[in-house]
Amino acid sequence: MWRTVFYHAHDHEEISKDLKLLYAHLKTDGDVEVIQHLSVARIDFCTFGNTQPFRVRIINRLNDNYDHFYIKKVDASRIYGLELENLISPNRFDYFLNQDTLIEEHIAGIPGDDFMKKNLDDNEFNQIRMAKEFIKFNERCFVRLLGDMRSYNYVVDITPDIEGSQFRLRAIDFDQQSYEGRKSFYLPQYFKDNNPLIFLGIKHMKPEAVKQYQMEERSLIATRVKTSRTRLNELFKIMIHDKLSYPDKIEQLKKELIKHHKNNAFASCKSMGEIVRTNFVLLLQKDFKQSIEL
Repeated sequence: MWRTVFYHAHDHEEISKDLKLLYAHLKTDGDVEVIQHLSVARIDFCTFGNTQPFRVRIINRLNDNYDHFYIKKVDASRIYGLELENLISPNRFDYFLNQDTLIEEHIAGIPGDDFMKKNLDDNEFNQIRMAKEFIKFNERCFVRLLGDMRSYNYVVDITPDIEGSQFRLRAIDFDQQSYEGRKSFYLPQYFKDNNPLIFLGIKHMKPEAVKQYQMEERSLIATRVKTSRTRLNELFKIMIHDKLSYPDKIEQLKKELIKHHKNNAFASCKSMGEIVRTNFVLLLQKDFKQSIEL
C-alpha cells in the first residue's frame, strides 16, 4: 500500500531540510548537529488507513545505516492509544504532535502476517514462547481496549536468548483505541489472521498455563498503573470528556462488558474514556475476568 513520492528539486531541498530537523527533534531532543551527516533517502505515502501516513527514510551517510519515522494526521483515539501504550505496556517509543500533525518514530519488528508465514515452523520451545506472548498481548489489548489487532497491525520483536528466543508483540496501529462497540473487537484472538498463533496455543497450552500467563500480565499492568497513577489520572480527566465514539457503540460495549465481567460497574459510564477507566479499576481490584480460553 506504500507509494514513493517525488517532488520538484527545489521543493525537495527545502522539504529534506525540514524533515531532518524533525528527525533531530524526535531522536536527539533538537540537537541539530546530527543532521549534517543525514540525508532523506525516500518518502513514501500509504494509500490505506485513515491517518494517511508518510514514511520517511533517513540515511546516515557515515555508515549507510537507515531509520524511519512517520508523519500522520492526528486522530483522538490514536493519541490516547499512544499515551496508554507508553504508560501501561512494556514498550516505550517517542512521538510528538503539532496541531493536526503527528510525528511518530518507527517501531522495529517483523509484521505479524509475515512472521506467521515464515517463523512458526520453529522448535517446540520457541513455539510455546510465541503462544505465551500472544496470550499476554491479548490481555494487554483487552485491558486497555485497543481494537483491530489484526496480524498486519502489530509487529513481532525477536530477542535471542540463552536458549531459544524471546518474542514480544508490539502494536503499531492505535487508530481503534476504544472506538468500536463489540467486545470481541478488542480481543486479537477473534481475528482469523491470528489463527496460526491461536493454534499454537491450543497445541501447547493447558488452561492452567493460560490463566497463569494472564494473571502475570495483569499483575505487570497493575504495577505500571500504580507507578504512573498521576499521569493516568490526568489523561483520564481529558479522555472521559472527549468524544471518541458514538452513543450506540458506547451502549453496546457497556452491555457486553457488564455481561463479560458480571459486574454493573460499567452501567453508569457515559463515554469510552469512562469505560477504559472502569476496566483499569476492575484490574486493580482483581475483579477482571478471563479474556481467553484455549
